Amino acid sequence: MHRCHTLAASALLAAALSPNAQTLAADSPPSAPPTPVGQAPAAPKAPAPAAQVFAEPTALTPQGTLVLEPSIQYIHSTNNQIALLGYTVLPALTIGLIDVQRIESNLTTYNLTARYGLLRRLEIEMRVPYVIENTTTEMRPLATAATTNSYFNASGSDIGDAEVALRAQLNEFHGDNVVWIGSLLFKSHTGTSIFQEPVDPNTGLQSTLATGSGFNAIQPGITFLMPSDPAVFFGGADYTYSIGRDVGHGYGYIHPGAIIDVTLGMGLALNARASFSIGYQHSIVFQTTQTSPASGLALARVGTLQLGTLRFGVTYRINARTLLNVTIGVGVTRDSPDLEATARLPVSF
Repeated sequence: MHRCHTLAASALLAAALSPNAQTLAADSPPSAPPTPVGQAPAAPKAPAPAAQVFAEPTALTPQGTLVLEPSIQYIHSTNNQIALLGYTVLPALTIGLIDVQRIESNLTTYNLTARYGLLRRLEIEMRVPYVIENTTTEMRPLATAATTNSYFNASGSDIGDAEVALRAQLNEFHGDNVVWIGSLLFKSHTGTSIFQEPVDPNTGLQSTLATGSGFNAIQPGITFLMPSDPAVFFGGADYTYSIGRDVGHGYGYIHPGAIIDVTLGMGLALNARASFSIGYQHSIVFQTTQTSPASGLALARVGTLQLGTLRFGVTYRINARTLLNVTIGVGVTRDSPDLEATARLPVSF
C-alpha cells in the first residue's frame, strides 16, 4: 500500500510546483470622445465574465486520463538461523545437534500497472505482477564431523497475485490544506501457492518457490497529504485482512494473520522537474492460525513480526506525460528485507 502514499505525494508535489496565478498585461483603454452638450452619455457595457484559468489540482489521476506504469522491484534479504536439536546437561554443554543455516533470498517483480481517472476525485487501478524468486540455503551441522557446508537452491517464476484498487480524494485541495485520500484494495491469489509446491524429503525444503500468498485479501486505507511550501508531508495507515480457506494438500484450514501498515514521510521539490522524498513504513504482521489437520502437517508457529523499512526516493519529470521514480529501501528491523530497490515509469495518455 505504500505505493499509494508515494504516488499521491508525487502528484500533489507536482501540483504545488505549478504556478498559482497568471499575470495579464493590458494597454490602457483609449479615451472616449467628448459627449455633445445636452445628450446623455451611453450606458457602460457590462464586463465579460472572468474565465477559469486553472482547474483544481488533484492528488489522483485526472478524470479521463489513463496512466500506464511499468515498474521493476528487487528485494534482497539474508537471514541467519540456528536450530538446536538436543538438551543441556551443564551450562555451555549441549548434547545433540546444532544446525546453523544461512538463507539468502533474491526476489524480482515486474509489474504492469494501469490507472484511470473515473471522476474528478476518483481513480481505479489494476496491477499484474510477474515474480522471479530464488533462494540459497547454506547448512552446516556443528555437532557432527562434517567439515564442509551443504547448499540447497530453490527457485520459482510465474504470475503473481493481481490487484485492483479504488482511491477517492475526500476533500477539496485549496493550495495549503490537508488532503485526505481513502482507498480500498482487493488482492487475488492468482499466483502459485506455497502449499501446492512439493517438499524435498532430504532437506525438508521446497525446491520450487511460490509466487503468491495463496489467499485473497482486502485492504482498506487512509492517506493524508499536507503541503508546506516547498515540501509535502504525507502518511497514512492500512489494514490488510486475508480471507482464510482450506488450502488442501493435508494442511487443513489456514487463516493468515492481519497486517497493519503505518507510513510517514516528506517530499521536497528540488526544482520544476525533480523532487526528493524520504519516508518510513512500519508493518505489524500478526500470527497465522491453522486448524489441526488429520495428516499432521502443521505449520511452524511464528509470532508477531515487526517490519520496518526506511525509503529514499527521487522523481524526475522527463516530459509533460512521463515521470521517472527511483526508490531505495533499507530494512531497519531484524525481519525486514535488507535491500529494496524500485524503478517506476508512469506515462499519461
